[in-house]
Amino acid sequence: MQNLEKSFRHTLVYLVPFVWFMVFLLIPFLFVIGISFTLPADGTPPVTSLMQFKDSTVNFTLYLSNYIELIHYNLIFISLLKSFKVAFITTALCILIGYPMALALSRAKKNTQIFFLVLIIIPYWTSFLLRTYAWVTLLGNHTLNQFLMDLGLPSMALLYNDFSMYLGMVYCYLPFLVLPLYSTLIKIDPSIYDAAEDLGSRPINSFFKITLPLSMPGLIAGSLLIFIPAIGEVVVPQIMGGMDSLMIGNVIWEEFFTSNNWGMAAAISVVLIVVLVLPILWMQRIQAKRTFV
Repeated sequence: MQNLEKSFRHTLVYLVPFVWFMVFLLIPFLFVIGISFTLPADGTPPVTSLMQFKDSTVNFTLYLSNYIELIHYNLIFISLLKSFKVAFITTALCILIGYPMALALSRAKKNTQIFFLVLIIIPYWTSFLLRTYAWVTLLGNHTLNQFLMDLGLPSMALLYNDFSMYLGMVYCYLPFLVLPLYSTLIKIDPSIYDAAEDLGSRPINSFFKITLPLSMPGLIAGSLLIFIPAIGEVVVPQIMGGMDSLMIGNVIWEEFFTSNNWGMAAAISVVLIVVLVLPILWMQRIQAKRTFV
């Protein structure tokens, strides 16, 4: 009886995330794949039906025109390359800024850690859109530009360009790197550094030979948490970016809500998801090799 109850509990533990994955991830993705093989049509939803019932038989009709059109759709490749560029630079900037923050935070006193963790988390209790518009208001204020000029800096456009877009992206995604990296760094045993120091290792050597390798799981996890959503980002480039800030997320939005071409938007989404799987598999392979070694 106890074994049966224990088996039921184990099944329940695995069943909950499995059901969540099926209902909120796999099934919607299958719907998107299905819509990608349709054509525009009048009705709700505005696409042709995949299944048609006629004479007691079921006929499946799949159209490949959306994927064929993607090959000749230059805007897709331009926006996709732009998205990868923005995501890569955003991730790199977050690493350059976030790693020292997480490292300093992990070596601070307990009360100091809690204080700064609260400061990092509090802004994210407010709306993502509201925080983006707050930056638009701040950067659009001529007082800030005048302050920079008083410091001897030349007058510059602070809004609706790549600078403001990257600033907004880094601000929005930085905690996704700091928090997992911090949780990894605090697990490193301090006695390792004492042993390295006793053996004559300099701090810079200890960082590259001890801290950086042991923090790779958090660094990889944080980088993926930034890189993947940054590719499909819509809000920040549209609100804070310039005219050349067209990213793949904006193209999907336009196809869905402006052109009402659900099939094309779904096809772009499927291609984007397939492309995003590649860096995930690559990161996992690197992590698996490090774990094996």
